[in-house]
Amino acid sequence: MTDTPHPLHDRHAETLNRALTAITERGYWSAYPESPSPRVYGETAAADGKVAFEAYLGGNFPLDQPGDGDRVTTETSPFGVELNVSYPHATADQLVAAASAALPAWRDAGPQTRVGVCLEILDRLHKNIFELANAVQFTSGQAFVMAFQAGGAHALDRALEALAYAYAEMTRHPGTAGWEKPAGKGDPLRMTKTFHVVPRGVALVIGCNTFPTWNSYPGLFASLVTGNPVVVKPHPRAVLPLAVTVRYAREVLTEAGFDPNLVLLAPEAPGEKLASTLALHPAVRIVDFTGSTEYGDWLEANARQATVYTEKAGLNTVVIDSTDDFTGMCRNLGFTLTLYSGQMCTTSQNILIPRDGIDTDQGRKSFDEVAAGIAAAVDKLTADPARGVELTGAIVNDGVLERLAEVTKVGDPVLESRTVEHPSFPGAVVRTPTVVKLDASDTATYSQEWFGPISFAIATDSTAHSLEILRSTVGEKGALTAAVYSTDSAVLDATENAAIEVGVHLSGNLTGGVFVNQSAAFSDFHGSGANAAANAALTDGAFVANRFRIVQTRRHG
Repeated sequence: MTDTPHPLHDRHAETLNRALTAITERGYWSAYPESPSPRVYGETAAADGKVAFEAYLGGNFPLDQPGDGDRVTTETSPFGVELNVSYPHATADQLVAAASAALPAWRDAGPQTRVGVCLEILDRLHKNIFELANAVQFTSGQAFVMAFQAGGAHALDRALEALAYAYAEMTRHPGTAGWEKPAGKGDPLRMTKTFHVVPRGVALVIGCNTFPTWNSYPGLFASLVTGNPVVVKPHPRAVLPLAVTVRYAREVLTEAGFDPNLVLLAPEAPGEKLASTLALHPAVRIVDFTGSTEYGDWLEANARQATVYTEKAGLNTVVIDSTDDFTGMCRNLGFTLTLYSGQMCTTSQNILIPRDGIDTDQGRKSFDEVAAGIAAAVDKLTADPARGVELTGAIVNDGVLERLAEVTKVGDPVLESRTVEHPSFPGAVVRTPTVVKLDASDTATYSQEWFGPISFAIATDSTAHSLEILRSTVGEKGALTAAVYSTDSAVLDATENAAIEVGVHLSGNLTGGVFVNQSAAFSDFHGSGANAAANAALTDGAFVANRFRIVQTRRHG
């Protein structure tokens, strides 16, 4: 094994060093500007990216990798745009064989070279960020600005964060060490010891429909930089963003002198269950998955030969006790519920409010007034279709529509969901959020996840009762986020203790431009790995350290 740095390491050394500093400071830092402004990216960048995206539509995606000669076309855009992109198909054995053959040279290149090449891949993706953002938008249903930010800049930040953690873990120990032990009157015992970073094997990334890049990049780059070739299995409805990713990754790998089969795309035909076949393959030693609890549980139980990282479903909860900014609280929660039509794994579902009301800067507010205030904020954001769709985006799949129909049979609606005609895309499927009142006794309803633009205002006996519900529901089902509103420091402390007990990240008194369903790379952890919603956190040392092992050799020196 050698670790003579590749020229790409030197090219991106400043970025790497800044990222290494950022993960220790946990303050604000971003390597990739989140504004799609021409002043940032140039006057023609947006148009060029759109042209590049449109060139894929209705054709064969340009990807030269091993396959069986068949092609796969499975995507349907939530915006009603015809995609019809065809991707090369390969069997699980073909993918694993090609990836396995690429592993030795990549392993032997060493951490310095691998991180340099991975940083160049991120740089290449950043140069094509508008192309990537369009692919995310039209497969996920996100509005363009959100697709650019979450699917482009923020996804790249999370990838870089994973690279920084992985590099820190790989270089925690020296590559070589001299060992000398006194031996009485004789000569000392001397050994030369070498410590090799050894990858686990082939890694599998199973992508999701809603955030195909943001959720996939941390695992993809954490595995790749630690020496593991990666098979990327996209969601059938969101193949293009990850196909673009794989295309540029393979391009960079080839230019750097490595086998491009270190990164492979694995689109699946309808009913094929390629993800499951790959996940159980003996050579697949790492699996990253974001999606349903049912399938995540199946992977954890059955992919026994692999280390499995899952982010699943949860009951994201808000505890409202009191507030000194009622308007700001309602506005903040309204935006949270509206953004991407609530189709985020971090969007709040259960809003717990004492049935006898809360104290606010506007006087005592009844339970109904609090629920109505939040609903009014949502309604204001979605009242104008032209502006509203830039927040809501489009509905990602029929399952969300089915839940919207089902929720009309429970509780008492404070705000009903509406069908909205998108002014730019007549075929788009757009629905505004609904807010439904429930009682704390309606456990069967709110103790299950209703993924989509569905939230519940739940009447509880007291704030203490709200905390009991948070403990029981999140303790059993998990959650990725929780929030509390209170002017009482004792309540804030009690909620923080409850959040620690059930392992959920907590936000307090958000009334401005920070929202509970958004997290910042290099500062906020996404998921904790401490409850049922996820068995790992994006991104920390535990997320990367188990993707490789240290193998030691020693000789007399």
